[in-house]
Order: sequence, then C-alpha cells, then structure tokens
Amino acid sequence: MPDSTGTATSEVKALAMQAMERRDFVQARALCEQWAQQHPKDPQPWIHLALACRGLKDDQAEEGAIAQALRADSHDLMALLMRGHLFERLGKRHEAARAYQAARLVAPPMEQLVAHLRPGVARAMEFSDRYHQDYARAVDEVLAREAQSLSGNELDRFRLSIDILMGRKPRYESRPLGYFVPQLAPVEFFDRDAFPWLEAVEACTADVREEFLQVLAQDTGFVPYVRQSEDQPLNQWAELNHSLKWSAFHLLKEGVPVPGNAQRCPKTMAMLSQVPQPVQSGRTPVALFSALKPHTRIPPHTGVSNARLLTHLPLIVPPHCQFRVGNTVREWVPGQAWVFDDTIEHEARNDSDQLRVILIFDVWHPALSEAEKRMISALARAQDAFMGASPDNYSN
Repeated sequence: MPDSTGTATSEVKALAMQAMERRDFVQARALCEQWAQQHPKDPQPWIHLALACRGLKDDQAEEGAIAQALRADSHDLMALLMRGHLFERLGKRHEAARAYQAARLVAPPMEQLVAHLRPGVARAMEFSDRYHQDYARAVDEVLAREAQSLSGNELDRFRLSIDILMGRKPRYESRPLGYFVPQLAPVEFFDRDAFPWLEAVEACTADVREEFLQVLAQDTGFVPYVRQSEDQPLNQWAELNHSLKWSAFHLLKEGVPVPGNAQRCPKTMAMLSQVPQPVQSGRTPVALFSALKPHTRIPPHTGVSNARLLTHLPLIVPPHCQFRVGNTVREWVPGQAWVFDDTIEHEARNDSDQLRVILIFDVWHPALSEAEKRMISALARAQDAFMGASPDNYSN
C-alpha cells in the first residue's frame, strides 16, 4: 500500500516548486507552510518558505522561517547563509557577521562545495573578514588612546592578548612531549626576578666562554644534537638528524656528568652546581654547549616536561641570530641570560656566516613547591623501576 502521507508531501513539494518558478510567492508560501507542517523537523520546507517570504518582502516571516530551519538543523549551511544575507540586507551588521561566521565554521573547503553554495560562502568570507578588520581597527583606536599614559612594558601581555583575540597572532600553550604539571602558567620568557641566581650565572660568562673556546680548539666531544634512528619518523628533524650543523658538547646528560667532557670545564661545572637544576633520574639535570652553524635553522618543536625550564647563557652570538618562543622573538646578547618554557613551541635560527654558541641548562620551575619537586623526582625513579628506560631530552 503506498504511503499516502509521503505522496501528499511530494505533491505539495512539487506544487510549491512550481509556484516558486512562476514567482507566485503567495501560493508558494501557502504550499511551503503546508509542507513544513507535515515535516517540521526537516529544514528544507522552512528554507523554501523563507525564500517565498523573501519574494513577498516579508522580512519578519523570512527571519522566522530561517529560525525554524536552524531549529531543525543548526548546521544547515544554506539556512546560515540566508540568515546572514537577511541581516546584511536589513543593515544588522553585527548579527550578519555572527551568522556568516557560523556559516564559515560549518562549510567544507570551497572545492568540496556544490556549485550553487560557493557564491554564498565566498560572500560570507568576504563580509566576516571585512567586519573583523573594522572591529579590530575600532578597538585598537580606543585602546591606543587609553594607553597613552601607560608605559609600554607593563602592557606587553595585554597587547599580546589583543593580538590573539583579533587573530593577528596564534595562541600557544604548554604542550610537553612527556610529563605535564597542570596549573603552571605557560610563560614564554620568565621575569628575571623569579631567578635570583641569574646575575651570578652571567658574571661567569667570560670563564664559561673561555672554557668553550678551549673545547672548540680541541674539536673533540661534539656530537650531532639530533640523533634519531633512521627507522623512526623524522618529521621536522630530517635535515638535522646526525648532522653537525647543530651540535652539542654535553656536560650533564640524563642526570649525570659526561665523562671526559665535564672535567674539561671545571669553572662551568662549578657555576652549574649553584643553580637549582632538577633531579629526575635518567633525565635531568642537563647542560650543554649548543653550537649552531651558519645558515642553520632549528625547526619549531616542544620540550619534554614543563616541570623544568631551560636557561640560555649566550656565549658567541653573531648578527642575524634569532630565537622564538610562542609569539615572542628575541635576539641573544652575549652574557645576558634568560629562562623560558621549552614546552611552548620554539625555534632558533642562525642567518649569519659565523658560529652561534649558547650554554643551555635546565632548572626547576619556580612555581613548584619543595614537596612537588620531591615527588617529581620520585616519579622518575618509579618510571625507571618499571620500564628500565629514560626518555630523550629536547632543548635548544
């Protein structure tokens, strides 16, 4: 027995389409209302009803029909585009921008769209982009006036928040490859005040640099920083794998002094003994001379754990060398150390014709309590007891 409801719906739908083709919007509206009553959870009759109401210039009814279509399916692309178009036509710019942005979020890539939807999606993209630019410009103008009496440094974090809000810069978070301590703020470069030992480290720069130069003259003990097995996915490390373009002279590695290397740098080792390096069996502390050859770039990457931070003490820095952590780009200055969170994406580059050298070592995160440090050290011992293995360390 044929489905009488289905047959009736098909007939109503067909008659509604014919009325639309004749531009008989009064008849089309009546038929679409009947169709929608039969299938209220299908967005299609509501979309066609909205089109009929548009033909009748009944903006309120058109808006109501579009709302019903989106109640039936809040992700319906055609309904979202129609809502944006309606609001744009009515001069409701903010509402149009929200509708068009929603359409952009649900739309597939342009090449995957059916042909009749492409112009609407292109319009949504153009409108929302222009709206966002105008919004950012208006906000910037107000904030610039408000900030005239304030100093630049105290607003650095706020300015970054606006750049992220406006989409001018990406948002970076702590993404360690291994152990993650929650509720530690992801700070790119830390304030020096959190590390009272930094000045003592910097005061040793000349001695540390002299020891490095002696090591460099002997040209022994340097190894490629990246040493991954060829049967492992290399990803961004392919160019530097087993390459001395980025080499390391390890002083402390996987928690212990490196035989033959540490003894050659007694002043450097003495300095390191005075800083709060983390104790994680088979993992930390670490310390090394990082040598980056001319025209070499270390690709973006993240470190193993946010329980410890990395310190850079620049020793040899030619011009055109840069270091980026998250959204912040800095240039090294010999003898001026900094501490950063290497679990935030970072990269380094040497665009000069000379060697760049930095002493790198890790320290406990200053926000950790003594109890937490003790338990993190115990965690490493527990992991080793179970696995009998140590994870690799990554730094710059």
